[in-house]
Amino acid sequence: MSRWPGGSQSGLREANTAKIVDAVKRFGGLTQVELAEATRLSTATVSAIVKELSQTGLVETHPTSRSGRRAQLVTIARRAGLVAAVQIGSRSMRVRLSDVGQDVLADRSMPLPADHAEDTVLDRITLLLIDMLTMIAADAEDLVGVCIAVPAPIDPESGLIAYRGVMRRWEDQPVAEVVQQRLGCPVLVEKDANLAALAEATLGTARDVEDSLFVHASYTTSAGIVLGSRLYRGGSGTAGEIGHVQVDPSGSICTCGQRGCLETLVGAEAITAPLRATYGQVTFRDVIAQAASGDPGCARVIADAATLLGRVVAGVCQSVAPEVITVGGELVDAGPIFLLPFASAVREHAPQSRAARRDPVPTSFGKDAVLVGATIHILQATDPSQLLEDRT
Repeated sequence: MSRWPGGSQSGLREANTAKIVDAVKRFGGLTQVELAEATRLSTATVSAIVKELSQTGLVETHPTSRSGRRAQLVTIARRAGLVAAVQIGSRSMRVRLSDVGQDVLADRSMPLPADHAEDTVLDRITLLLIDMLTMIAADAEDLVGVCIAVPAPIDPESGLIAYRGVMRRWEDQPVAEVVQQRLGCPVLVEKDANLAALAEATLGTARDVEDSLFVHASYTTSAGIVLGSRLYRGGSGTAGEIGHVQVDPSGSICTCGQRGCLETLVGAEAITAPLRATYGQVTFRDVIAQAASGDPGCARVIADAATLLGRVVAGVCQSVAPEVITVGGELVDAGPIFLLPFASAVREHAPQSRAARRDPVPTSFGKDAVLVGATIHILQATDPSQLLEDRT
C-alpha cells in the first residue's frame, strides 16, 4: 500500500471538497451520484464530504427523485431570499443566483448568436432562471430581484437603450418590464460597465476612494464612472460611453451612426479585420490568446488598440479626475501586451497633478466583475427582508 507524504492526505481532501462545492455552484444542485460523475470521485468519497459540508452548514440536502428512484439533492445552503444577476454579452449570456448575503449558489452560461434578438434572449433568461431555481429547490417567489446587464447605456426615463443602433434588435423593448411580468419580482437593467464600476467601488480596488473609473475593453468599449461614491450616469444615461467618442473624422461608420468612433478602432471587428489576410477567419478570442502567447502580429494589433484606448481614457481622467482606474473585459486576457501600452498612454496623455495618479489595474473580480456589480445593485435598490415579508 502506498503512503501519502505528510500533509498530502488532508490536501487531497481539501481538493476533493473544493471540486464538490464548485460542481454544486456550477450546476445549482446535483444528487450525490451526479456529483460523483461530475467530479470523477467515488460515491463513498462524495457521500462523506457532503455529510461534513452539511454539518458545517455550507450545503443542504433535499429529497428528490431521479428516474423514479429516491435521491438526495445537494445544494449550497442559502440565507433567505435569492438574487439573480444576468449578463448579456455580444456572444454569450451568463446567469448567477446568489443569496442576500452574496454567496453564489449557481452560475450558468450559454452562447448567443451574433445578432441576437431580445425576445429570444429574454425567453432564455426566464427559462434558465426557472431551471436554476428548481435545481436549488427554490422557485420564483424566492427571488428578491433580478439585475440584467447589457452592453449599452440605458435611458433613465424610458428604460430603453439610450443610443439607436448599438443593440439594434433591442432598442424599442422595455426589458425590465417584460422580465418583471414573467417573474413577478423587481427587475433592473443597467449598462455592464456601470455595474463593474459599482463592484469595484463597493468591494474592489476602488472601495477606499470616492472617485473611480472602470474601463470595459471587450467586443464593445465603454466605461463606468463613480463620483462621490455614487454611480454617475448623466441625465441621458450615456456618461462613460467612450466607445462613441470620435477619434478619426474620416473613419468607418459606427453602429451609433457617427463616423470614426473609438469602438470602430478598438472593438472586436477592428482587431480581427487587419489579420484576416494572413490569419484567415481568426476570432477575437483567437487574437487575444495568440497575442498573450507571443504572436507578433496579434500582439501588434492589441497594443495599438490599447494605446488608442489609453489616449481616450486620459481625456476622461482630465474631466473627472478618478483616483483609481480599473480595467476589465476580454482584452485584459492579453496581459501585459494590452495593459502596459494602455497604462503608458494614460500617463502620457493625462497631465500629472501634484498628487501622483495610480496606474490602471485589472479588475479585482476578473470575469465576474459585472455579475458582482449586478448583485450589489439589486440588493442596494431593494429591501430583501421587506420584499419577502410582503409575499408571505
